[in-house]
Amino acid sequence: MAKTAKKAAKKAAAKPVAKKAAKPTVKKAQAKPAAKKPAAPAKSSGSSADKGRFTLYGNMTSGPTYTVGLMLALSRYPFSYIHVNLREGQHKQADYLVKNRYGQVPTLRDGQTFYVQSAAVLEHLAHSLQKFDGKTEQEKNRIMEWLFWQWDKLSLPVLRLRARARGFRQFGDEVRMLYDTEAKAAFAVLEQELSKSDWIVGKRPTIADIGIYAVTRYTAEANIDLSHYPHLMEWKKRFEALPGFGTPEQILPMESRLI
Repeated sequence: MAKTAKKAAKKAAAKPVAKKAAKPTVKKAQAKPAAKKPAAPAKSSGSSADKGRFTLYGNMTSGPTYTVGLMLALSRYPFSYIHVNLREGQHKQADYLVKNRYGQVPTLRDGQTFYVQSAAVLEHLAHSLQKFDGKTEQEKNRIMEWLFWQWDKLSLPVLRLRARARGFRQFGDEVRMLYDTEAKAAFAVLEQELSKSDWIVGKRPTIADIGIYAVTRYTAEANIDLSHYPHLMEWKKRFEALPGFGTPEQILPMESRLI
């Protein structure tokens, strides 16, 4: 019996142990990455929510009106426009004087508030829209310096000479030569400043550039030759290449326009 058991054990040991069949490896299907949605286009400043916020009262021939219209155009904000007929004296009528105590153009309605004097309007828009403003307190102070300088030294002679050429003002050659000399002296100051920097204040355009450009735009009508100021001419080209730029004729209609 013992021998029989030993033989059976030897036979069992001699038989190869059957290997368990390996289970086929099932590759898990990898989840495909979700397709990226195209980025939504950035909302422009002139979205439908902004429509109705601004109404500009002015006249297309007015340099200060163009100043404010240019700021809004460069900021990409839509605005309604109310034409004020200066020849008929609409700017002196009671319903307009309620909006602008000085009886001048432009006037800007922002919401329910009226803002007047183009330099002050520029400052308000730069602050409220956060566009074309200074980055630091020092830059903001310099911008205001240039805006005050502009109206004291540049706007007065240029716009008076333009008004004379268009027949809106009358004065003799002696006064004309005085204004011409003052205008050229102001442009010499700008030429010197722009020989050091691409823009009036800092490294980007600000409302100082907008205010000064809106006056410089009319030098041809004032019979002032800017070819003697190469840095100024290059700055003028850079400014006119800014997105949203437009001429007075492109920005300001001859008749009222509501949006």
